[in-house]
Amino acid sequence: MHGLSRLGTGSNRSVSPSPPSSPRFRHGRYKNFAGGGGGVGRGGKQSAANKIVFVLISTVFRRKGVLLFAPLLYISGMLLYMGLLGFDVVSLKNAVVVVHRRSTPGSVYRSPQLFQKLWPHMEAESNATHNALMTAWNLKMHQGWKPCVNSIISKTGFSELPKSNGFLIIEANGGLNQQRLSICDAVAVAWLLNATLVIPIFHLNSVWRDSSKFGDIFDEEFFIHALRNHVNVVRELPEDVLQRFDNNISNIVNLRVKGWSSAAHYLQKVLPKLEAMGAVRIAPFSNRLAYSVPSNVQGVRCLSNFQALRFAEPIRTLADKMVERMVMNSSHSGGKYVSVHLRFETDMVAFSCCEYDGGEEEKREMDIARERSWRGKFRRRGRVIRPGANRMDGKCPLTPLEVGLMLRGMGFNNNTSVFVAAGNIYKAEKYMAPLKQMFPLLETKDTLTTPEELAPFKGHSSRLAALDYTVCLHSEVFVTTQGGNFPHFLMGHRRYLFGGHAKTIKPDKRKLALLFDSSHIRWETFRRQMKDMLRHSDVKGGELKKPSGSVYTFPMPDCLCKQTEAAANESSLSF
Repeated sequence: MHGLSRLGTGSNRSVSPSPPSSPRFRHGRYKNFAGGGGGVGRGGKQSAANKIVFVLISTVFRRKGVLLFAPLLYISGMLLYMGLLGFDVVSLKNAVVVVHRRSTPGSVYRSPQLFQKLWPHMEAESNATHNALMTAWNLKMHQGWKPCVNSIISKTGFSELPKSNGFLIIEANGGLNQQRLSICDAVAVAWLLNATLVIPIFHLNSVWRDSSKFGDIFDEEFFIHALRNHVNVVRELPEDVLQRFDNNISNIVNLRVKGWSSAAHYLQKVLPKLEAMGAVRIAPFSNRLAYSVPSNVQGVRCLSNFQALRFAEPIRTLADKMVERMVMNSSHSGGKYVSVHLRFETDMVAFSCCEYDGGEEEKREMDIARERSWRGKFRRRGRVIRPGANRMDGKCPLTPLEVGLMLRGMGFNNNTSVFVAAGNIYKAEKYMAPLKQMFPLLETKDTLTTPEELAPFKGHSSRLAALDYTVCLHSEVFVTTQGGNFPHFLMGHRRYLFGGHAKTIKPDKRKLALLFDSSHIRWETFRRQMKDMLRHSDVKGGELKKPSGSVYTFPMPDCLCKQTEAAANESSLSF
């Protein structure tokens, strides 16, 4: 007989769709086919591209089965798109034939050349009175959403906390927002199982290298107090419970829960063991709860993320000063400023496997960085790195120069105050110079604080990220450039604070790759394309959560209600 849980064991069976199976291709009968006199090159041999096209056309006409070859035609087209079957350009130079390999549009980093071409036009507009900062967001897009977490949880909750079924211990790993994800999901699981949550343990990550504990980053006392009516949280296991496991937490059984497990899985598999043993561990706990869970479980996630988790007092104090200084620096624009999450650290550039303009030196440095942080991962047999294809697919981190080009094209003039949230930028002196040239009023946490103020945070990447997070949270415009947990959590938090609108520029990087590679583009055309991209971000700012979406990024409608609904709920419920 199971103890008391929040949901029935048969509810919320989440079935993840299987990935589509790969299409099978039949080998043609003409693999040994040799062309006739139409071949080119030495010995009359045809090029690989000509052979493929000839065999395809011949077979299609023989069998009249065009649809059978649709997958093969698709793959051939993709190979051409990725540059694997790129055509050569032939030119004559001093009566000698010179063959040049033509790069696929968008596959090469040519942004510095575009900057040199467009910079005179930007300079001409330097004294423009209009600034997109004042008109970036259409007020009609603000749909009037308001937090209503308490009413969502209370629909099927209890008037008071029932007797606990045992203690839940989890281990959070990764950077600041990966830890945040694990904490909030752990609160939701503890609520679901009616378990007592032990303050999460932080695992020392080989990439982030931050030894901070929960209380160094988050306000522990506030966290416990904010959840008191929904989940019981304790700082550590009681002594009598720990003695049952020989005073060694490692002796507590570690349940290997699969990623993205459903609420039903926890009720059917974890709850019985929790009741039997009185305490269970789940380590690691990253991404161990499905996105799609019942609305009241989502409500607990919202409560934990948007209300219970706040930064520790030393972080809050300095972060608030940084926000005040940004507002003061932006007095000419009503205290409004732009924040940019710039992912151009050495590790990020290395992980992306993209190429920029550093030549052989850059390739050597990136190989060293990849081996240092991900030993052997990028040297496995069969692993093919294609920087050009990555760039065309929008997977390359934007450089500071590219961010500046985009923002100036959108209409943010050189009087715009810009805060850059980032780690140690790869070759910062070289790559940051153009951005500072376009936006002289640029700040980072290093320029916005004194060395004495920042000293206690040095060497602690998660605490430094918390400072960046707070300054970005309160900006008028937030720009995300590479994805990841930081912008995803920040976009959701901004939606929660700003009535449902993220006020975030999320650029189309596939489109940017093509535009930055357009050496002949006119400033007026480039500017029009950028303003269209800004309008698209405005429209997507109030997006609702889809079934497969994260409530941490899309808090509507699980954490926010329309203002009329929220008012009705608050009249009958209080936190």
